[in-house]
Amino acid sequence: MKTLEKSELQVAEKVLKKHLPKSYKVYGYLYSINRGKPTTMEVVVDAWPDFKVIICRPNLRVMTVFSMDEQIFRTTLTQENTVDWSLNFLFAGLDASNVPLIKDVSALKGVNLKTYTTVQMLHLPDISYLNSPAVDGELESRITSLDVSHIDLVNNTWKFGGDERGYRNVKNLISNFPSCCIKDEQGQPVSWILVYDYCAIGILYTVLEHRGKGYAKVLVSALAKRLHSEGYPLFSFIEEDNTVSYKLFKSLGFTEVPSYRAMWLEVNP
Repeated sequence: MKTLEKSELQVAEKVLKKHLPKSYKVYGYLYSINRGKPTTMEVVVDAWPDFKVIICRPNLRVMTVFSMDEQIFRTTLTQENTVDWSLNFLFAGLDASNVPLIKDVSALKGVNLKTYTTVQMLHLPDISYLNSPAVDGELESRITSLDVSHIDLVNNTWKFGGDERGYRNVKNLISNFPSCCIKDEQGQPVSWILVYDYCAIGILYTVLEHRGKGYAKVLVSALAKRLHSEGYPLFSFIEEDNTVSYKLFKSLGFTEVPSYRAMWLEVNP
């Protein structure tokens, strides 16, 4: 395996862009790194410059992969310096078509696998597809960005947050990536949306007593416009059972890729 240097990461980003939308998860990480976002991530490939497998290793517990060749991917996973199969970690955003291969290799290594979540990927390939809702002046005046004083609020309502790791993740996202929120008359956020460190739109939440007002549509639309203006890709991973968010993004013009599903698999659960 080869670890990519700064100039090589820029080349790899261009290669992955040709494989969108299936490469979005790894592409988003490289997009973020190449624009100076803070990271401790290591990005490795099976070969250079004609790589077929690229792996992002942000930390010991998370691994994100994009593969263009099943056999090379299988070989890569069995190399000692690629994966420490003794650890508890996640394959995050894995192309579901690669799951049988992962199961084969994990069985060979004598480790257990558990499906953490399965998601649909919706993207907006062209900003002209965005169906923006009408927003009156009063509501528009209450749309702003989150700041670090809102970390606990977001972390405590996030499905995958609520602990110290979640706090650190939310702090990083609010501090370094775009976000949008709607505040009430007292200046407190009552609805918000963020961007993950791999550039996906997510962590959409509205306080219970403010639901049904159309805030989610307004925020997704506002954030999509901002991201487009700053050059970000426009996509979101939505859990398969989250029909509310799925319908929301579809109504705004986001497009599903029916043949593609992404999975989060836990190793040694």
